[in-house]
Amino acid sequence: MTVSTGSTTGAPLVFDPYDYAFQDDPYPTYQRLRDEAPVFHAEADDIWVISRHQDVFDVLRNDTVFSNRMGVSLDASAWNPEAHRVMSFLGLDGAEQSRIRKLVSAAFTPRRVRELTPEVQALTERYLERTFAADAERGEADWIRDFAGLLPMDVISEMMGVPVADRDEVRRLADLVVHREDGVRDVPQAGMEASFALFEYYGQMVAQRRTAPSDDLTSALIAAELDGDRLTDGEIMAFLFLMVVAGNETTTKLLGNALFHLAAHPEQKAQVLADVALVPTWIEETLRHDTSSQMLARYVTEDVEVGGVLIPGGSKALVLLGSANRDDRVFTDPTVYDIHRERSELSEILSFGTGRHFCLGANLARLEARVVLEELVRRVAHFEVHADRAVRVHSTSVRGFASLPVTFTERSR
Repeated sequence: MTVSTGSTTGAPLVFDPYDYAFQDDPYPTYQRLRDEAPVFHAEADDIWVISRHQDVFDVLRNDTVFSNRMGVSLDASAWNPEAHRVMSFLGLDGAEQSRIRKLVSAAFTPRRVRELTPEVQALTERYLERTFAADAERGEADWIRDFAGLLPMDVISEMMGVPVADRDEVRRLADLVVHREDGVRDVPQAGMEASFALFEYYGQMVAQRRTAPSDDLTSALIAAELDGDRLTDGEIMAFLFLMVVAGNETTTKLLGNALFHLAAHPEQKAQVLADVALVPTWIEETLRHDTSSQMLARYVTEDVEVGGVLIPGGSKALVLLGSANRDDRVFTDPTVYDIHRERSELSEILSFGTGRHFCLGANLARLEARVVLEELVRRVAHFEVHADRAVRVHSTSVRGFASLPVTFTERSR
């Protein structure tokens, strides 16, 4: 059982990321880790857990000692030297990582992301109408099922060139990939099968684009070239898989977490709904307070000391992004959700990582969240989240909701 008290109680300190009780609220455990054992050896899973902001920052910056070569997942079946075949450059270091990231970046450009703004706006308006209609019919809408679980996948699918008719199935498969079953300390069978199905789908899509290119990211990845070097089909498929799992899931969770936490603070909610200019700090404080991506694994290449603790070479280390963002050594009153938090503090968040592996999709996630939440503020006079009936996603690394009942009051138009 995971200890779920925020103070030292004499109970043994246990870190079990697969425990549903921990996933429901990891933050008290994070606080105990930071205060009592900032570098903690979780013996049951033989992982070294790193929880303080400075240590997490330093580890993420040192990919020579804290390597990505085995991937970034806790799950045993995903922890292997072939992880890059599934998770692209997230499973590589050094020159190999730089090569793929540079080639991918030649296609996945800031301009391509910015040019998605009209499409994100149109999808936002379409799904808000659907959400408000559901609310009018049922007395409430499900913010995840009616909106946040749909839009990010549609944005990514639009960018990749996935046909509209296929998007529901691609979304279903992506959800299965990240879901974790209680008591199963690895990827469930359904998640394995979903991964294979997605790879088969993207393989067919890449083959089709090689014979008939179009104006989409898949075709741009095929065409990307630096000094005569190009991406292989397998490398393109791995990046598409990474996008659909990491990009889709984390943005969905960010949109859900934003409404959930703001609704719990009525005064701040009223301020945001009265001033659309507060949306950017609403997004950043949500990323800090309850980030979608909670933790990342690293392979320790040699004996190394962190925080006065020796981590043996060959070990698996785990950096807790969600804990780093709540560290009172960096953030004022870190357990308090505050949309007026100083920008200097918000600039310290590690939600998208740092260094060589800083999240390539950070700009896209922020763009989607900004367009969606600004339009919501323009359209909504009030909203109420029914937190007692919210259903959390169970995942070792992704934090957010599978269902979030919300009642909206639209502004008169």
